[in-house]
Amino acid sequence: MITEPRIPDPDGFYAAWLSAHEGLDEARSADLDARLVLLLANQCGDQAVLLDCIRAAAEAGTPTRAMACAAASGAPDRP
Repeated sequence: MITEPRIPDPDGFYAAWLSAHEGLDEARSADLDARLVLLLANQCGDQAVLLDCIRAAAEAGTPTRAMACAAASGAPDRP
């Protein structure tokens, strides 16, 4: 699993992600995120890496781990 930032413009990506959520209620916003995760997972295509990412994301539920993940991704905390 790669944890070093690789997105050339993380702020631009984050802004586009937030913009995609504008005007959506909570359920439609969650649906958008689920579709995005599935599309990105398909782009990765490596199940072992995806399972590592699931574990890392689950561990990110703790404040310390969440801050470390956000710092590693170069993105601010999730909306």
